[in-house]
Order: sequence, then C-alpha cells, then structure tokens
Amino acid sequence: MTGLIVPPGEGRKLITPAQEVTFKATHAQGSVISVFEVIVPPGFDVGAHVHQESQEFFYVLEGELDLLCFEPTERTQDTWHHWQSATGERVIRAAEGGCMFVPPGTPHAFRNATDKPVKMLFQSYPSPDHEHYFEEIAEIWARGTTVDPSAVEEMRKRYDVQELTPLRYQPPTPATATAPAPAPATAGSGK
Repeated sequence: MTGLIVPPGEGRKLITPAQEVTFKATHAQGSVISVFEVIVPPGFDVGAHVHQESQEFFYVLEGELDLLCFEPTERTQDTWHHWQSATGERVIRAAEGGCMFVPPGTPHAFRNATDKPVKMLFQSYPSPDHEHYFEEIAEIWARGTTVDPSAVEEMRKRYDVQELTPLRYQPPTPATATAPAPAPATAGSGK
C-alpha cells in the first residue's frame, strides 16, 4: 500500500487565513480515526462546542494553547475563556506535550492567545467526518477575507458540532501583540 508513511511536511494541505491543516491519516487509507497536523495562528479561537457522537484528541507539538474540556457551571454565549466547572476546573494553558481527550457530550474548545503560531496533532473519530468538515470550512474561508458566522454555524450542525460560542479569528495587531494576554492555569512544560 502507498500513502501509509507520511514524511515530515507531507500530506494533503488545506490552508485558510485561520488554520493550516495537513491530513496525515484518512478514511481513504482505511483509518477509522482522522489524523491531522494543524497550525493554529495567533488570535484563532475555535469556539466552545459539543459533539454528541464524535471523540477528539489534541496534542500540542509546539507553542501554547488555551484548552477547555469540562461542563461549566454556566454556559455563556459570548466566550468560554472564563468558564469554570462545579468542581473548580478552569481553562488551562497547555504547552508542548500537553494534551486533551474529548469524550462525546463534553464541552470543549481551544484558542491561541499567544503571539506565535502553535502546531498541534489532532485526531477525530469517526473518520471521515472531520476531513469533510475541514474541506467545507476551507470553502467558506475561500469566499472572502472574513468568515460568515452563520455559514460556519450551519455547516457545523451537519458535522455533529453543537456550537456554544462562536468561532473567532482576530489576528493580533502590532499594538495588541505587545500586550500579553491574561494566562489561564498552566499544564505541560515547554522546552
């Protein structure tokens, strides 16, 4: 079989202003799990959401991501950045080696609140759902320089994504890039 070994930097790429996604293992290769390498630019916030059937796994390869994976005491519609669980869990800042497993029915999110791109490994079950999701969101981004929130929300419904807070991409400006964002609790360690 060919295509089962993917050299560094290789794989099918989908590039948008908000993400660069490289397909590493897909349904077409016989995988029941879709595996992607994702570059998350500064200012990208996937928005809190829930899957009823899907499972996901995120692993930070380079940089730091804010991660959420719990049911909050209150689901605010604007942002998830300050959510807290009934047991005191809060959003964490995960460095290289930090990871997050998302079982079905669990609110979760990630964002890059730093001024540097982040590289992560992302796995989604079952395949090919997220493969199609990435293809379709790339089409939405191709329509213009900003993303239509209603188009994203409508598309997400077709892929088992119940949106709790909106997807946002606000690249830092030179003025905001110098002001550090408030950091959540830290998990993992950098090199």
